[in-house]
Amino acid sequence: MLVQFMLKNVLSFREETILDMSAINAYKEHQCNIISSETNEKFIRVAAIYGANASGKSNLYAAMLCFQRIIAESLNNVDNGAKTAIEEYYMPFSFEKRRENSEFQIIIILDDSEYRYGFEYNAECIEAEWLYKKKLKTNRLSIIFERTKEMVEFGATVRKECDVYKEQIPAETLVLSFFNKLKLKNDIFKTVYSGILDTLIVPTDFCEDTRALKTLLPDAIDNEKKKLLDFLTAIDSGIKDIGYDDSEKEIRFFTFHEGREGESYSLDLFWESEGTIKSILLFIYARLVILNNRSLFVDELNVKLHPLLLKFIVDLFYEENSTAQLVYTTHDTTLMDKKFFRRDQIWFVQKDEYGYSELAALSDFKVRSDASFEKDYLSGVYGGIPLLREFEMKEGE
Repeated sequence: MLVQFMLKNVLSFREETILDMSAINAYKEHQCNIISSETNEKFIRVAAIYGANASGKSNLYAAMLCFQRIIAESLNNVDNGAKTAIEEYYMPFSFEKRRENSEFQIIIILDDSEYRYGFEYNAECIEAEWLYKKKLKTNRLSIIFERTKEMVEFGATVRKECDVYKEQIPAETLVLSFFNKLKLKNDIFKTVYSGILDTLIVPTDFCEDTRALKTLLPDAIDNEKKKLLDFLTAIDSGIKDIGYDDSEKEIRFFTFHEGREGESYSLDLFWESEGTIKSILLFIYARLVILNNRSLFVDELNVKLHPLLLKFIVDLFYEENSTAQLVYTTHDTTLMDKKFFRRDQIWFVQKDEYGYSELAALSDFKVRSDASFEKDYLSGVYGGIPLLREFEMKEGE
């Protein structure tokens, strides 16, 4: 479960920026929208991020992807002359002459413990890295490791196993990535590594990526067909059945629709609307994360979806027996309403005239009890909207 994601000096986010999934206890509305933990802490199931075009919303998604890619790839290309992961994914704020370190930190809950992991880096090396574990029941904090540019210090639980390897860790490789590859008695590195990479990050144009469908849809049809068809019926797609043919080199997918006389007609899946194709992929992704208590991060979730279908997808994550979470960016304000969301579920990204993006929650503002979230947002009360100026297409006379 995602508790917090922090980034600093990454893309348009120059200053420390925190997406916090902690629920505010003072808010009593929509209790089904939150997850309760063993320690009585509560976390939101869904976070919606709004902002103008070019405000930096997608940079937040890109930063999470960058964070994951460094973790997954920092052990690759070492000493072979190719670009290292930290060189590839070092993307500091662009509109300054000085180039400072970038920084990431994530806090996640896995089983009975909370983990805080992060690192500071530039294109040449890892400047700092840390991992801490806190037992939820006892609140006992333990250091797993702390790293500086000069040294790595391991905590008592892993010191004996890890000390013998610490001189072998390359300057451009994360400690977490390095020890994830080793077979150790203590599996904490693999646990945290997998826990971070379990967040599924989906780009804006994922419904146009036929590779994703070809990889994921056959398994969904073979093993989840009834659930998939129930979903397609629920969203009024008109699809009565779905199948595929992989006997040829190129796999083909087809749907079946019912005519007026009750006949069944087949249609190539890629002749269906892009909204339908996106919905099928969202079903696959959502079911994967909901059944496995993972997190899903989607950029521009509303694209190609009717507002009612957007709400339908969001509502899937209010599954009582799951700790799955959805974080998405959007321009669609139809759900920006106290009937659907708590104030700690709505976030805004605002960019100033110098290109600095800032992230703020609706809960950071003083909001009247009778306020219309959507109306106030569109009138500029919370920021995150474009500052439009007069413009004429016609040449001046």
